[in-house]
Amino acid sequence: MTREQLEHAIRAACDVVEDDEVYVFGSQAILGQYPDAPAALRQSAEADIAPVHAVDKVDIIDASLGELSSFHLAHGFYVHGVGLEAAVLPVGWQRRAIEVRNDNTNDATGWCVEAHDLAISKLVASREKDRDFVRVLIAEDLVSARKLILRIGQLPKHARAPEQHRDAMRAWVRGVVKDLGRGS
Repeated sequence: MTREQLEHAIRAACDVVEDDEVYVFGSQAILGQYPDAPAALRQSAEADIAPVHAVDKVDIIDASLGELSSFHLAHGFYVHGVGLEAAVLPVGWQRRAIEVRNDNTNDATGWCVEAHDLAISKLVASREKDRDFVRVLIAEDLVSARKLILRIGQLPKHARAPEQHRDAMRAWVRGVVKDLGRGS
């Protein structure tokens, strides 16, 4: 996905749910902060988007813009409607979100999860592809290991991020830094 495609996804999602703001989660949120992110971070053809105000219309996004929709077939990327509960993010993520708003979004706003918060949500999910994504963020100096470790401590306390998982996440970040031959 490109930044231009992300902007198109924001515009289309806002149009179908009749909202002027959406949150962008998932890997392609990186394009909010880093419009020219490395290709390894832009592999997904999907933007995960949640309406800010029209939360009851999230399913309309999938129906209109989702995988194998006419939108997907026409544009080569798609929009997955997600609820806010789909991502586990550090406390305060909304105030750190990166605003994407311009002519290409028709002045609608896409609030893209900030890179460190995005990395933490990927580490909570803990799939191989998510760890690979975070490894690239660290290797490309797009996130700071120290800030990642701090944000792990800002995760809300619930079953999807228990303390033992947080400890494993911290150890993983330190291991990547060591593998890359960098100080923490």
